[in-house]
Amino acid sequence: MGKYRVNINNLDCANCAKEVEKNLNKDNRLQNVIVNFAKSTITYEAAEELNITELNKMVKLVEPEASVSKDEIKKPKEFHVWLLAVSTLIGILGVYVKINPIINNILIIVAYILLLYRTFLNACKMLVRSRTVNENALITISCVGAYIIGEPAEGLMVIILYTIGKILEEKAINNSRKSIKSLIDIKQDYANKKVKNGLEKINVEDIKIGDILIIKQGEKIPVDGKVIKGKTILDVSALTGESEAKEIAENDEVLSGSINLGDIIEIEVIKLFQDSTVAKILDLLDEATDKKAKRETYISKITRIYTPVVLLLAIAIAILGPMIMNITKTEGIYRGLTFLVISCPCAIAISVPLSYFTAIGVASRKGILIKGSNYLDALKDVNKIVFDKTGTLTEGSFEVANIDIFDDSYTKEEVIDILVKGEALSNHPIAKSILKLTGDEISSNDVENFKEVSGKGISYTLYGKEIKIGNKNICDCDKDAVLHLSIDNKHIASITINDGIKNNAYNAIKDLKSAGIETYMFTGDKKEVAENIGKKLGIDNIVSEMLPTDKYKNYEKIANENDVIAFVGDGINDAPTLKRAEVGIAMGGLGTEAAIEAADIVLMSDDLSKIPTAIDVAKYTNRIIKQNLGFAVSIKIAILILSSLGLVNMWFAVFADTGLTLLAILNTLKIIKKFQ
Repeated sequence: MGKYRVNINNLDCANCAKEVEKNLNKDNRLQNVIVNFAKSTITYEAAEELNITELNKMVKLVEPEASVSKDEIKKPKEFHVWLLAVSTLIGILGVYVKINPIINNILIIVAYILLLYRTFLNACKMLVRSRTVNENALITISCVGAYIIGEPAEGLMVIILYTIGKILEEKAINNSRKSIKSLIDIKQDYANKKVKNGLEKINVEDIKIGDILIIKQGEKIPVDGKVIKGKTILDVSALTGESEAKEIAENDEVLSGSINLGDIIEIEVIKLFQDSTVAKILDLLDEATDKKAKRETYISKITRIYTPVVLLLAIAIAILGPMIMNITKTEGIYRGLTFLVISCPCAIAISVPLSYFTAIGVASRKGILIKGSNYLDALKDVNKIVFDKTGTLTEGSFEVANIDIFDDSYTKEEVIDILVKGEALSNHPIAKSILKLTGDEISSNDVENFKEVSGKGISYTLYGKEIKIGNKNICDCDKDAVLHLSIDNKHIASITINDGIKNNAYNAIKDLKSAGIETYMFTGDKKEVAENIGKKLGIDNIVSEMLPTDKYKNYEKIANENDVIAFVGDGINDAPTLKRAEVGIAMGGLGTEAAIEAADIVLMSDDLSKIPTAIDVAKYTNRIIKQNLGFAVSIKIAILILSSLGLVNMWFAVFADTGLTLLAILNTLKIIKKFQ
């Protein structure tokens, strides 16, 4: 099964997008169809890609004005404002300027036809093609019904306000799409390739490994490469969320999506576009906006039954109203028609997916890649976070902090010489920190019988003496340090090794604890080292001396059905736990491919302070969604009740309906303002 993506144009209704998605999913050839209203795309899985013409027919069965294309349509559909103005003027003349009854009626009918014909045609197409009733049908029924019962002015006001609302709604949606798109617009569409006769402008998809590209000031780097000429400073904020510019020079590697702020540079391409950093980020964001949270799916199910139920209630009001409420049949029909006008669920349907899409875009701008709205939704409820230590809380690069010598017959220089000769033969990360103690060339020719003792250290013979370097067990001492040196079974020195704590780690843990989140640290390090780092950071629970499989087992021990636990890691051995966790967070800068693939959230700059930020985005988004849903549902219910009681008229119902949608869109855009 392949995965395919096309653009859907002229789609301006969130509920309509869900109906298109529902209809496409009925086709046996298609699987996992997702219509992304915010991005105007359709993604689906199939054995082979469907013909655009055939896909278009399937879409138009549900949404006649929508169309499908491979390429993005830059110019969105717009309602004809001039036609609205002329029609409104004709309608006003027909209703308020008394000429004679026949002419007045003709003017009213002309205004009806001009204003309602598009809505009426769409309603008929939907009814014939898919036997469904949508908002076009409801508006048509209400307007024609108003004319029939002798309320032409009411009908005109309904369609005029509806059209104005659709114009404003369309512009608001397009503006919101542009705002969100600008957050993740990190792709450079072209590249300046160096050729014999100068420069050739080519598409990024045509770039080959080994090509030489010229990056001018202000341009984005199109693919990952290595600088072969020049030096400059790069804006990497779109990738990592860091505002500080990065200096680069010859032989430095540069990532696609970075912006050249300084002089012209030449780079040699080291990755094709589809394998480059920017392509991977865009793929993650595409997948993220297609993965739906439970709440999004739940709202979708509600909106499917909402319109038919309201239609039945409107009929009931029209028929039963005169029997129960002592009103005329005409008044009963009018109340039923008003009830129909408010029924479109767009404000409810748009509030959830647009909020999640906006939040994912905002997070990506901060260097936080969230792979789906379901993970964003889970993040708001996290009450425990488990951290791997090395490479996550600490830099993973060891440094010798101090050497304590307990035998006066050895100088510091002699101790260092003994240490480096043996450690030069070891591949352990701590060995590299020992080798930094000398700038001289190291020769291990005198070392004999070298052995690595798993989990303890190393042993060898030097100048006829038995040397052991490692933990307390191999050196038989009781001093607190990471490494010890013993010569002929006598403890000679203890070496303190610092595994540097990452910048912002302390503040990140502090912020998480302030938010009521319990913190854990899982590490394979020795107990004394782990507790030292854990205490410095203020970690609540520290588990040390773990084997790779122990992380997964210990995660299971602390998990229960009332917890939402996040796991933060960077290594291959973290991948199983990242996959198991409700929210897996990987370090994207230094993290391994396996960890990034397994994680639900990727921190592009390895900055732990991004975790509290991600949680803040999740919680604020949840607040916005609750506001949108709460306001839309409560106002809808209130007006439905008032319309059934005859306390509001048709035009007010239209104003409330389109107004709610606009307010939901504008309120959602507060997420961008909050975290810009």
